[in-house]
Amino acid sequence: MFRIEAEVDKVRRDLLRTRLRDTNTANSPVLRALRGTPGERELPLHVWASDEAGELAGGLVGHTWTTWLHVTYLWVDGRHRGAGLGTRLLARAERIAHEKRGCRGARVETWDFQAPGFYRGHGYEVVCVIPDYPPGITEYTLTKRLGRADD
Repeated sequence: MFRIEAEVDKVRRDLLRTRLRDTNTANSPVLRALRGTPGERELPLHVWASDEAGELAGGLVGHTWTTWLHVTYLWVDGRHRGAGLGTRLLARAERIAHEKRGCRGARVETWDFQAPGFYRGHGYEVVCVIPDYPPGITEYTLTKRLGRADD
């Protein structure tokens, strides 16, 4: 007999995460080899751009984990779009991830009205398309190999 509940419970969430991590580690030689190494931890990677007045003009928020950069947010203020700022932010994050953290790949999720074309133009390839996520919008997951000669 089981009691099924639907409630937010941070203690059980953390316990579940620990148990899932332990199960994954036990079943994957790759994850087992990462256990206890610096590569096991997600490291934040933030890149910021300020305008002449010191105001936020744009930024990239992400993290690195194992050999991957995950771009979580990339935003440029409307007044500064079209000036290459997004390109500079992305390039800086990719360079830090590759040169200083040993990353060989990058990934990002974006919606159809946001920036799939921007990322494709910077060498990213679509690896997943989820229509109607949320309804009426398509989500894309894109990846890029870092450190190639054409980067």
